[in-house]
Amino acid sequence: MAETPFAEGFRPGPRYLPIAEHGLIGDLRSVALVGTNGTIDWYCCSSFDAPSVFAAVLDAERGGCFELAAAVPARTKQFYFPDTNVLITRFFTEDGVGEVQDFMPVTSDSAAGGAGGAGTGEAGRHRLIRRVVCVRGAVPFRALIAPRFGYGAVPHTLSTAADGTVLFESAELSLALTSTATLECDARDARADFKLAEGETAVFALDQVGAEIAPRGCAHAEAEHQFNATVAYWRRWLHQSRYRGRWREMVHRSALTLKLLTYAPTGAIVAAPTTSLPEQLGGERNWDYRYVWVRDAAFAVYALLRLGFSGEAEAFMRFLTTHVSPCDSADGTPPLQIMYGIDGRTDLPERILPHLEGHLGSAPVRVGNAAADQLQLDIYGALIDSVYLYDKWAQPISSAQWDDVCQVVDWVCAHWDQPDEGVWETRGGRRNFTYSRLMCWVAIERAIRLANRRGLPADLPRWRQARDTIYRRIMDRGWSDRRGAFVQYEGSDVLDASLLMMPLGKFVAPTDPKWLSTLDALGEDLVSDSLVYRYDPQASPDGLRGDEGTFSICSFWYVEALVRAGRLDEARLAFEKMLTYANHLGLYAEEIGRTGEQQGNFPQAFTHLALISAAFNLDRALG
Repeated sequence: MAETPFAEGFRPGPRYLPIAEHGLIGDLRSVALVGTNGTIDWYCCSSFDAPSVFAAVLDAERGGCFELAAAVPARTKQFYFPDTNVLITRFFTEDGVGEVQDFMPVTSDSAAGGAGGAGTGEAGRHRLIRRVVCVRGAVPFRALIAPRFGYGAVPHTLSTAADGTVLFESAELSLALTSTATLECDARDARADFKLAEGETAVFALDQVGAEIAPRGCAHAEAEHQFNATVAYWRRWLHQSRYRGRWREMVHRSALTLKLLTYAPTGAIVAAPTTSLPEQLGGERNWDYRYVWVRDAAFAVYALLRLGFSGEAEAFMRFLTTHVSPCDSADGTPPLQIMYGIDGRTDLPERILPHLEGHLGSAPVRVGNAAADQLQLDIYGALIDSVYLYDKWAQPISSAQWDDVCQVVDWVCAHWDQPDEGVWETRGGRRNFTYSRLMCWVAIERAIRLANRRGLPADLPRWRQARDTIYRRIMDRGWSDRRGAFVQYEGSDVLDASLLMMPLGKFVAPTDPKWLSTLDALGEDLVSDSLVYRYDPQASPDGLRGDEGTFSICSFWYVEALVRAGRLDEARLAFEKMLTYANHLGLYAEEIGRTGEQQGNFPQAFTHLALISAAFNLDRALG
């Protein structure tokens, strides 16, 4: 399939780091992106979906940033402190080596529902700590702290207290900056120039403050304590992992990333922590992913359960019970939305921020997501499958939760036979997507299994009839004799990588001749050097301009499909190739471009959970 790196006529600007040149830190409420140049260019305080404070990744001039780097030419390298989400950026200069240690302390409050807390911060404090260390020789450093509140649209004032604390105040949010280095300020920004000799350190701490949270300094001793406590928290959490396979480093990095995308107060799991990072430069496929997609979160629960992280699965089940209970669907209204806010809210209005130019000048920048109002029938299969696995691997669901399951499955039995926007959230009109039918079958089939295993009450004759009807419908209308393959929607000849889920969801045997023929057809049409396109938008217009890269979750699904088909050599090679497309820290965006660049929101939960599943199943098959 042909792919252009930029939309026609688009020429990117030079002021941006590539998406892949970033690491991620967080405190289970929000995250920050830290570039390999030492700049924090994305940070929303105090939650994933709050308006940004630093957003230079979306507008280098207006977005705001926190620069901290060597003040002389330097080579840089970035890595995670082993088995943690503490990020280290090293600067190699002619006269010495220095490093910036970036982390957000995980307090007992913010880690509620997890594996214990770190640090002694009072409840509600959100803190970003940047510790600078000279490890060899002497290195001069330079810092610029330039917040731009409300996605760069809300003005702020700057004031300095007698103890040197700098206070940035906007109408809705106030931040306090403390530093062991001398700060110089103007009307909006703070700066520092300092030089460290071997063994010396400097500390910068940025805190959210308010009526109940006063500014608090971060001296060297406290920074050391917070660093050690944060390292201990992450290592204690990761110690729960049961994975001991061949790709432990990549699997554990994916698990740590999924944990960072968890909103601890509710148990929600966001699809990605960013908005509007483009799927194609100059195109219009720029979306806000800072919400809870039922599908993505349910698949994440499966991946975490596989590794032994039952606490996160339990927290997500609480999120569903508390915030996403099915609505009254007597009038045919779907019982669930496809996505929710991290606090369970249902209203996610989409708007464009015209004052921001977009990453590399690639507008539009969107906040909110209009796809929340779409009909996507596949979400019910992902959800009920995760409930089934939670009941099987973690702990039995409650009677109230079973009532919710029955309400959902009864609705699916009555409404599966209708067109929808599908898993890829197309904006070109509804169709009878095969994948949507497939996941409706999964929803009913898993509910039947659960009812039988637990002896729970259900309208089993009706459920079985609907399940079998869907099966025959897919085998009849979802199959194309001309292509010798299952196809994207009924009556078409278009291939779609979502159908790689057919054997993974146990709908069809992985060695069934019809499936093997489909797998070969997908390999011929949609696979390029182990990378898999979702579909061909030229053959199946989706209502959006421009092309896109290969979709990384589909690439890992392809690996797993090869494993289940018994093609282990191909599967292992494809998996190893996919690992080469990760960034220097083992992180993935949503898509991979023609020359291997990361595209789309970053990092993406969908990709990392699929990596975990593929590694687990490939390991098991290899023995």
